[in-house]
Amino acid sequence: TTVFLFDGSGGLAPSMRIQEREKLGSDHTVEVRKSTLLLDGAGNWQVNELKESTIKENGKERTTEERVSRPGSDNKLALVTRSVGEESESASGEKRHTVETYSTDIPGSAPDGNLHLSQRVTTVNRASSDGGQATEQQLERPNPGNPDAGLQVTTKTIDIVHPETSGTQKTRTIQVRNASGSFGVVAVDTRRSDKVIRFDIAQPDKPK
Repeated sequence: TTVFLFDGSGGLAPSMRIQEREKLGSDHTVEVRKSTLLLDGAGNWQVNELKESTIKENGKERTTEERVSRPGSDNKLALVTRSVGEESESASGEKRHTVETYSTDIPGSAPDGNLHLSQRVTTVNRASSDGGQATEQQLERPNPGNPDAGLQVTTKTIDIVHPETSGTQKTRTIQVRNASGSFGVVAVDTRRSDKVIRFDIAQPDKPK
């Protein structure tokens, strides 16, 4: 795919090129290689970003891995992020999805050129006996004040869906860790099939 932009004189000029290749394996594996190229000062296409993804399925389990490389100071491609995702489903129907992201840039730490665990997102989905479902997502990140202490849960998002006679009702609750380490509700969003009701719980010093 080549993207063209106006060149200022009424014409179009190429500005970006995307090359994507997909390879299917015999063991239910899909490999995707996506390159984004930009023009340099001499009019030559140069790779600005390379994404390599591997997806493997085994029954109700699914594993994904993505690696992102960008040119470094020496113009050679260097790995900057890597993410690993796992999806599974238990015999009771509970679905769990976890994505861990590794990066060379960790808040509060000086870059050393190596990849470090920078984020973990865990999503759990459970069905209820009344036909509804509950989904809880936890976001874990390092503490900028003490990055060597490992990840800590910073945000919780809970979605609860209840069936109603005229449709469904969905309530989303967002909790955020405060300075004392406990979690407080910062927003509640309730949506129904016929109207939307939103409640925002603001901090005391937040302008209204």
